[in-house]
Amino acid sequence: MSEQTVTTGEVVATFLEACGVQTAFGVISIHNLPMLDAIGRRGNIRFVPSRGEAGALNMADAYARTRGELGVAFTSTGTGAGNAAGALVEAETAGTPLLHLTGQIDLPHLDRGRGYIHETKAQLGMLRSISKAVYRVWSPESALGVLREAVRTALTAPTGPVSVEIPADIQAAMLPQPDDFSPLLVPISHPGESSLDQLAERLATAKRPLLWL
Repeated sequence: MSEQTVTTGEVVATFLEACGVQTAFGVISIHNLPMLDAIGRRGNIRFVPSRGEAGALNMADAYARTRGELGVAFTSTGTGAGNAAGALVEAETAGTPLLHLTGQIDLPHLDRGRGYIHETKAQLGMLRSISKAVYRVWSPESALGVLREAVRTALTAPTGPVSVEIPADIQAAMLPQPDDFSPLLVPISHPGESSLDQLAERLATAKRPLLWL
C-alpha cells in the first residue's frame, strides 16, 4: 500500500483501466457519483450517459458482444438497479461478459428495513436472480478484491453478467492507494485432442457442413 490515499471510487476507476476498459455506460446518480467522478477526472475511460438504466445495460451488452471485451455499466440503487433487470436477463441469456456496478444506500442503513430514502427490499436477491453472480463491497479495503473476483467471474466460461453493489459512503471513503491493480487471470479451457478429432471427422464426412460459432 502507498502512503497516498484515494477514494474507493478512484480504486474502481483505476482497476477498470487496468482491465483494459475503454468505454462504460450508465446513468449518473448521487449513489454512484464517487465512481463516475473518478472516471471523469482521470479521463482514461469514455463514459456514455444513458437516459435510462435498461438502455445503459443494453449498450454495454452490445458493446461487449461486438468488441469481444468486458461490458461495463453503472446504475443507481433501488429503482435504478431495478430498471436494469430486463437488460440483465438478456445479457444472462446471451452469456455476455458484463460488469454491472450499482450504488447502494449508506452502509449503516443497509438491510435494516427502516424506509431509508432509496432503500429497496432485497435488492441483492433481485440481482442474484438475474445475474451470473452478485457481490457487495462491505469496506473500502475489500473493494479491489471484490472487483477482481467479479471481473474474473464475468469473463470465465460460461461468461455472463455480474452485479456488484457498492454503498455510496463506501465509494467516497478514503483508503491507502493499492500498489497493484492488475486483474486476476481468467482460466481458459482447451478442448481435448479426441474431441477435436471427432469434430474433424464429422466435418469431413458431412454432406452439407455448417459451423455456428
